[in-house]
Amino acid sequence: MGVSDCSIVDIPKVLDNRGNLSFVEQCRHIPFEIRRTYWIYDVPGGEERGGHAYYRNDEFIIALSGSFDVVVSDGEVERVFSLNRSYFGLYVPHGLWRSMRNFSTNAVALEFGSVPYAESDYIYDFQQFKNLRRNGEV
Repeated sequence: MGVSDCSIVDIPKVLDNRGNLSFVEQCRHIPFEIRRTYWIYDVPGGEERGGHAYYRNDEFIIALSGSFDVVVSDGEVERVFSLNRSYFGLYVPHGLWRSMRNFSTNAVALEFGSVPYAESDYIYDFQQFKNLRRNGEV
């Protein structure tokens, strides 16, 4: 997998004078079966989240409120995705380094994962990640 395998996905919008509604469905808008859901919020100014890669977990990230950047790297190429609308989601496949930064005030990131949480699925050292990529282990 490479950075080019990440994609912005349009999420359906149901427009209504009383307020809009958006939704996602696993294996339809999100290209995997959802095994975990979590959200990130109250990020202090200037802080980053993420800073790791996964061996197996694919992610789908939505900015429910506010905005933030998702930086994705394959160890050689880096790409920045700015999320600022609740009707766009970002698909990030496993085997890529990801970090999140530039959180606006009151930003909320909703994340769906393809596997349940497992500490052993994380790679926290960027140099180790690059070595694993070079050797085809991730």
